[in-house]
Amino acid sequence: MISTNLSDYSFEFPKELIANRTPGKGKTKILHCPKNGGPLEIVPAPKIVDFFNPGDCIVVNNTKVIPARLFGHTMHGGQVEILLVQTLFPDANGLARWEAWVHPGKAFPVGRELEIAGVKVTVEAINPDGARILCFDITPVELEEVMNKQGHVPLPPYIHRPDDEEDKKAYQTIFAKYNGAVAAPTASLHFSEQMLCDLKAKGVHIAEVTLHVGPGTFQNISEEDFRKHKMHGEHYELTQENADIINQAKKNGGRIVPIGTTSTRVIETIADENGFLVPQTGVTHAFFYPGYRYKIVDGLLTNFHWPKSSLILLVAAFYGRENTLAAYRYAVEHQLHLFSYGDGMLIL
Repeated sequence: MISTNLSDYSFEFPKELIANRTPGKGKTKILHCPKNGGPLEIVPAPKIVDFFNPGDCIVVNNTKVIPARLFGHTMHGGQVEILLVQTLFPDANGLARWEAWVHPGKAFPVGRELEIAGVKVTVEAINPDGARILCFDITPVELEEVMNKQGHVPLPPYIHRPDDEEDKKAYQTIFAKYNGAVAAPTASLHFSEQMLCDLKAKGVHIAEVTLHVGPGTFQNISEEDFRKHKMHGEHYELTQENADIINQAKKNGGRIVPIGTTSTRVIETIADENGFLVPQTGVTHAFFYPGYRYKIVDGLLTNFHWPKSSLILLVAAFYGRENTLAAYRYAVEHQLHLFSYGDGMLIL
């Protein structure tokens, strides 16, 4: 019997294991979890190259984190902050409009004008989930310039420190190309350029997808029966070139190994029942939890995720609840660092 109780997907950990900074690309540790059983083993990140075979295909997310956190004040001087979530069509005058999470919510009623990063902002609407639709008094291009100058790296909420210059590079993967994410696809943070070269030299194929990670990745599940949870939507794209790389690798018997939960969500959203892909763009609300049968994923590199999160459920759907929680206990016992800036696990 597969448990659908959220409380069954929790684990204990000391807070000092939360990684506040990364040791750098290719300098983390990876817990190798043999997919079909076998002893767990902790290896340096570059060592994972040894676990891949020629003809395998890794799938990475090429989204780029934007400086989406902006600070400002009300017209009466109260301090406020926003997290830009999704760009929207400009208004009739060509002014920038965004969906955003805001704090404090009471400062953002419909019609209210505020000043954010020196720019006048009007609250147009409030979504059912509490997000605001904001109209900025500048064009999208001008707003991008403001974000680049005054925006902050949107670090996860469990990292209790201000972002700094180091985070601008540390929280960006080597695959980052297209602006749009407000959270990094953190499994890719384990990769250095040298590791990528070593994989290619071994004959491992590299395919890319784009999924602009939203803040919903950190959204708590409020239902004890997690099947009732509604996932946030995230925009994705798979090009013809990358669909061909993945499909050809699969036809030739190579294993398809997404790097992270975001790449997993894209290819599992698109895959047909035989595990093949067609290029497309769209919005995925995919929510994978134990009982789901994966169609294309043969392995998974992922970070350690927050207890009772949609992400730990995705991993448990692939690796099994007992195996997943056993791996997490092993990681804690061996003092691996946890979450976005922490160490990772390779199920392969």
